Amino acid sequence: MTTALPPALRPWATQLALFPEDLARHLGPHVARLSAALGTLRPRGEAEGGEPQGYDGLSRRGSFERLLVSEWLWALEAPEELVRRAAFGELSFLKPAFRQPQGARRTVVLLDVGPDQLGLPRIAHLALLVVLARRAEAVGAAFTWGALQTDPARATHAGLSGTSLLAWLEARCSTPASAQHLATWREALDLSRAPEDVWLVGSSRLGRLEGAEGMSRVEVSEPMEPGAHRLTVDVRPSARVPRSVVLELPPPDDCLRLLRNPFNSNRAPSAWLPRTADRRIVKFSFSGEGRRVLLFSSNGGVEAMAVPHSPRATLPKPRRVQVPPGQRVVAAGWRSRGGLLVLARHLGTYVMHGQVHTPKGFRKARYHATDELGRPDTVAGALPLSLLSWVDPQGQEHLWLKDGKDRLLSLPPPASEGTSALVVEEEQVSAMAEVNSRPVCVLRPQGEGRATISRIKVLGEEPARRVPLNARQGEAYFGYSPSGAHPDAGLLAVRDKELDWRLFLDTGVSVLSVPERYRVMGVVQPPAPSPPGLLALAPDQRTFHFFSRESSRVLAVASGPVVQAAASHGQPAFGWLTQAGEFVLWDLMEQAVLYRSVPEATS
Repeated sequence: MTTALPPALRPWATQLALFPEDLARHLGPHVARLSAALGTLRPRGEAEGGEPQGYDGLSRRGSFERLLVSEWLWALEAPEELVRRAAFGELSFLKPAFRQPQGARRTVVLLDVGPDQLGLPRIAHLALLVVLARRAEAVGAAFTWGALQTDPARATHAGLSGTSLLAWLEARCSTPASAQHLATWREALDLSRAPEDVWLVGSSRLGRLEGAEGMSRVEVSEPMEPGAHRLTVDVRPSARVPRSVVLELPPPDDCLRLLRNPFNSNRAPSAWLPRTADRRIVKFSFSGEGRRVLLFSSNGGVEAMAVPHSPRATLPKPRRVQVPPGQRVVAAGWRSRGGLLVLARHLGTYVMHGQVHTPKGFRKARYHATDELGRPDTVAGALPLSLLSWVDPQGQEHLWLKDGKDRLLSLPPPASEGTSALVVEEEQVSAMAEVNSRPVCVLRPQGEGRATISRIKVLGEEPARRVPLNARQGEAYFGYSPSGAHPDAGLLAVRDKELDWRLFLDTGVSVLSVPERYRVMGVVQPPAPSPPGLLALAPDQRTFHFFSRESSRVLAVASGPVVQAAASHGQPAFGWLTQAGEFVLWDLMEQAVLYRSVPEATS
């Protein structure tokens, strides 16, 4: 995030904050010069008329029919003073207000992403988007934009964001802009109605397209001179005198960053930390709501760390719990209202480190298993489990954990005396998470026959509610998606056959296939316009691939063989742990490392 812009660039601080500080400083001078050339977007004033809508404050000008009543006192008490005040413009009049047509309050920008504007001209396009977004915001106008060669139904953007800019950068194509493209956008956005603030951004050829009449244009060109590293921008407003601006471009490496991913910083992340041997990470998991990552150390410690929102974010100090000697960590979780919970085994009982919320306040909790088969840690040497916490409307905290046998165990409310018994609530549970502030789990098919399918169970409800899923095997992963997800489970992927997976969305089910020997590790949603898809580890145990209904691609490559990987269902990020003990959090939006921890001996 940009924090130290020069005073001259502060009007665009909100828009420039999308970029790393060094790139924002490169774009800043271009933004200032283009803003001066474009001018301000003036809302319709009194002289332009419109439907009368009462009064809006006071004015020093107007007809005497709108003169304030208090001013007429001068006519009775001091007529000469009334004449003097009128001559010097000191009288006060009611200022009329007018209802403005909605079309006058919108800025529309259509950018050419064809061969005429590939490469360096798109840097000018990027600066123009910043200018026009701020220009519309200053007068309360809507800001709508898109790539001219794309489908308006899928690629119409409102406002400026990192996701929309990445989608625009990926929209480049080899098809020149045509009158048909323009006609499609005119119809989709209803641009035939006047008045509008519509801008075409591209080469001079756009002005010759049928339907471009009356639209403002910005023409961007590269000078045909050896060694020239600049752009010429001609601003041609529909009702103003054209102006020309020359933009000196940043160094080549920074130009490349602006064209490929302008949100990726060239600085190493601040969260790049070595670890001593006794604090080596042996496992990690994401919290119930997906916004924290729990790190389990070899010395029995547990840390809860907020997942950074950006590679440049300052990481807050993690919460840590170190169990006393003689105790062994069984499970850990994070409650959404704050607080790290760690369940540890001490002899034959289980102790909760961190008090449990009840309607009467927080209480300490201890548990016991009714028999040896009912213990969650029956497998010797097993890694710690994940704990899911949810507080109901009455203020009672409910806790669940999924053990190594895919059983869902419920941890009852703390008993007033003694210990509470662990209860096996469900068998054959493949995944659990908190989705839309509700705890849910996925149940594998039970029984035999083709009619047996997986189900979603909403936890904490009486009577229990189960939603059927048309998937036969039941292995499941929850993922993050800003929109278009399943109403009960969010973004959810469930295995149907050996190589086939089903993605459950609000619009239906999408079936995806994964090649043999690829291991599915989660379900993710990269930046738009990419659809959601599967995160899979290649046979080399190092390369992460993304499979969707479009062509597959590589997301990231680990430094060594991966022993564990998982995707967050609360943020666009996933993590992995290597055999060497290196732990990495990867940001899907910026395609960069969010956090990296390595054992001290190999750092």
